[in-house]
Amino acid sequence: MFRHRHSDEVPSLNTTSTADISFMLLIFFLVTSSMDTDKGLFRQLPPAPQEQEQLLDVKADDVLIVRLDANDRLTCQGDTIGTDELTERVVAFVKERGAAHVVSVRTHRSTTYNAYFQMQQALVKAYARLHCQQRISEEEPEGDKEEGGATP
Repeated sequence: MFRHRHSDEVPSLNTTSTADISFMLLIFFLVTSSMDTDKGLFRQLPPAPQEQEQLLDVKADDVLIVRLDANDRLTCQGDTIGTDELTERVVAFVKERGAAHVVSVRTHRSTTYNAYFQMQQALVKAYARLHCQQRISEEEPEGDKEEGGATP
């Protein structure tokens, strides 16, 4: 007669394709997910001084003081302002003082990155506007060149 053998072995699972499926899922999520890129400030800092640092005497009138407090409140010379007004004040200050000016920026430790970024962008916009105005004033229009002399 037929005897049934009962074995104590548990049948094994076929896991051959598990690695392939997990690899495909990994590729799928890497391709379909978006990686957020952080905003950054593109500034090149000057190299560290190799010699003894020289102290510079600056008049108090030649310093524009810009502050960001813990509540992201922007102040310039003690007045609370916005970033657009900061740009205008920096442009006016640099035009008035010329090359002998200093913009002092101080932030609180808990200032948010977004507020700092906006303040930096306002300063960059001011200097870009000044550079553009200076370049335009230095260029000569073509009609103003020497008009004397013989014409062929």
